[in-house]
Amino acid sequence: MSNSAAAAVLTTADLSEAVRAVRTLLGLADIAGSEVDFEAVISSPAVLTRVRDVLPDLVWWASAGEEHGSSEAGDDPAACLPIRVFDWCRPLDRAEPFIDALGPDRAAVRWDLDGWPAVPEAGLEAISQKWAYLTLAVNCRDIYQEEPSQDHTVYVHARDRNGDQLPRVHWLADQVGGRFEGRVEIAPL
Repeated sequence: MSNSAAAAVLTTADLSEAVRAVRTLLGLADIAGSEVDFEAVISSPAVLTRVRDVLPDLVWWASAGEEHGSSEAGDDPAACLPIRVFDWCRPLDRAEPFIDALGPDRAAVRWDLDGWPAVPEAGLEAISQKWAYLTLAVNCRDIYQEEPSQDHTVYVHARDRNGDQLPRVHWLADQVGGRFEGRVEIAPL
């Protein structure tokens, strides 16, 4: 398993602002074959119902541990709340409905991009799919949903072949009116 550095480029209490930033960044990225992954901590029956409307075959297990319930065992997730969701490789059009379904619950939504294109006027070369991701942390300050918050943070993953991502991170932050202040999390891929 490899890792990617997720750089926080925008933190806001306004979820619609965070979603607009994600849309802007997706508009800059190569997304022809992209997918979206979901991780969440779902605590309420109402949120669970809404999330299952978006992802009917949701992959989950009880926060207390898989032995306390899981989708793999065919258990009822409503009887196992809170649950952790780890659902991968979904079509991009599932992302915003999932985000809308969350209410106050915590999640990280990660877009696996086909790449970040070259930006010659900024001196940036293209970045391949292997190092091009975008993550939105909803109702938490981290990509692992461990630090609940009223804020939402947009992270970009943008390592180039030399291992340097800072010029791209700063450029992407500028595109969404954000600012990179050095907050980076290591994300397993």
